[in-house]
Amino acid sequence: MTQRGNRRELLADAAIEVLARDGGRGLTHRAIDREARVPEGTTKNYYPTRNALFEAIAHYLAERHVAALEALCAHIPEGVCPDDITALYAAMLSRMSGNARSQFLALFELHLEAVRNPEVRTALGEISRASVDTAVQLHSAVGRRIGRRGAGLLDAGMLGVALSTLSLPGELVEDLGLDDAEGLTRALLTLGGTRDEPALEVLRDWAG
Repeated sequence: MTQRGNRRELLADAAIEVLARDGGRGLTHRAIDREARVPEGTTKNYYPTRNALFEAIAHYLAERHVAALEALCAHIPEGVCPDDITALYAAMLSRMSGNARSQFLALFELHLEAVRNPEVRTALGEISRASVDTAVQLHSAVGRRIGRRGAGLLDAGMLGVALSTLSLPGELVEDLGLDDAEGLTRALLTLGGTRDEPALEVLRDWAG
């Protein structure tokens, strides 16, 4: 990778941290310069406007997300079973509010920006499309069918749970069972139409 490429990646990672920590209003060229520890004016040289900043972050996250899911689908192990799929999605759900917290906080800020910015909306569409394609392929690998609408519902549900987990008071998250990654995953997979168990039974078990 060229030095210019490395600098763009450095700035994008710094911008994600700033957006996650300070929100859209705090996303400034100077804040990113400070976060990346580069000379003042560096970010503005690469991304002259705020729109350019949002679009760069969105496309950067989309590229990483799509690449990760393509790698996952290219290396589905032999003997994978439905329980493995459940465990994978539960791990993803935990990661959203765990070690990938900054990326998902930034992602939610981008969803707000996408209401007004078509370029950001396009990038978020790439993320959602890749998630849907992956769900279809993973479930096909274990002999289960999930339609694109069901996979879309699964993706939206995962994002909604992650947003609630990150934004609601901790005691309420626990009270509502939103910290039960495995139980929530089973319920979301059921809503998506991928489980053999009767939907009402699975949802009733999770809801207590």
